[in-house]
Amino acid sequence: MVYGFNNDKYLKIQSEHIKERIAKFGNKLYLELGGKLFDDHHASRVLPGFQPDSKLRMLGQLKDHAEIVIVISALDIEKNKVRSDLGITYDEDVLRLREEFQKRGFLVSSVCVTHYNGQISADSFRKRLERLGIKVYYHYTIDGYPNNVDLIASDEGFGNNDYIETTRPLVIVTAPGPGSGKMAVCLSQLYNEHKRGVEAGYAKFETFPVWNLPLKHPVNIAYEAATADLNDVNMIDPFHLEAYGKTAINYNRDIEIFPVLNALFEGIYGENPYKSPTDMGVNMVGNCIDDDEVCRDASKNEIIRRYFAALNQLATGKGNESEVNKISLLFKQAHIDLSYRKPVRAARERAEKCGKPCSAIELSDGTIITAETSDLLGPSSALILNAVKHLAGIDHNVKLIPQELIEPIQYTKLNYLKGKNPRLHSDEVLVALSVLSTRNEDCKKALEKLPELNGCQIHSTVMLGEVDHKIFKKLGVGLTCDPAKKKQ
Repeated sequence: MVYGFNNDKYLKIQSEHIKERIAKFGNKLYLELGGKLFDDHHASRVLPGFQPDSKLRMLGQLKDHAEIVIVISALDIEKNKVRSDLGITYDEDVLRLREEFQKRGFLVSSVCVTHYNGQISADSFRKRLERLGIKVYYHYTIDGYPNNVDLIASDEGFGNNDYIETTRPLVIVTAPGPGSGKMAVCLSQLYNEHKRGVEAGYAKFETFPVWNLPLKHPVNIAYEAATADLNDVNMIDPFHLEAYGKTAINYNRDIEIFPVLNALFEGIYGENPYKSPTDMGVNMVGNCIDDDEVCRDASKNEIIRRYFAALNQLATGKGNESEVNKISLLFKQAHIDLSYRKPVRAARERAEKCGKPCSAIELSDGTIITAETSDLLGPSSALILNAVKHLAGIDHNVKLIPQELIEPIQYTKLNYLKGKNPRLHSDEVLVALSVLSTRNEDCKKALEKLPELNGCQIHSTVMLGEVDHKIFKKLGVGLTCDPAKKKQ
């Protein structure tokens, strides 16, 4: 995998920057944490070299002085919103996040349900959490938010929300995904802390968009693709431009809410310590890119990956056309089309020739390997075998898994397990390869090449099952699929 991002430098300068911000506000700082804390796979895809748990490792240095509040929107509970990268609903992810944080020694003090308006599903979730001994608070829908500043910054607005009780100087406010209401929770707490005589501070720790990269940089465009379902739009921060005469990039929701934050800070301190939404942030990612071209290429691939993901969701009845259309418009801004992703072109060309479902992988050195479905193997399984044989220098005609071993597995799948598809899935192929590796040197060499698939890109001309998706994710492979269902 070719790296374009300096992760060690990021850990060092990012932690120093946050410590400086904490010191600026004294005893109480609400740190809004955007994006994922310990599984930020989007960042690791668009910034090759960024580790998915980088933010967690950095914040771990402050955990003895910090506590975490997890935020979830009642609207997301109501519609059973799913984290696409994990395949679980947001409410289930709240419990997963809490457990993961606690494993790492963080104090998770409570859960805040935002956008609450009497939803029965939110009430049920609250009861579930309380049975587990978790404190739960409600923050309510405020008419005219975020523009009605007089109402918002009043006892009928933020003052009507539950006050979240916290005990430590640093309060990290995080959520399963974007649009959960993290910033509003922080602002509400500032208002209610002030009523109690506490002058708390606020800062924003969010990776994207990257404020000191150009507006149309592929890294920032990829962020718009990732949040297409939220209709987030990257913008030049007008407040920053006016205050400093410099261009900085932010997104619409932060810019829209800034007048509210400005009014709140003026009410608390007499003046706002921040002159722009960008000032609120502590993001140092843009200072740690070592190879801009590598990150540009990775981000363009991510835009295309998001497009195919939206197409697949639409094909299964879970997505919507507006999300697909928005991402397709981003192609023009990034100056790409689907052919930019080399495995797409290669897989489709082979499928056109053979008339079967096919797949293709681009290896780290640029080599393209393709495969097609057969009576014994699906396109994913065949592709893995073709790729590791190539990497291990094994002749393509060598059959790593003999037919006489595959046939009994197929018989079990069809006759004992009542399956419909006799072909071996990727996990079954890897198990067979592992068994054979104890007595076959070629299988052993091929198996040892699996780590070299990390960071490679794959495309399939048919939608793959959950098993194949999980295997490729574990291998660190970037996967896209045409929105065509596989025939059994």
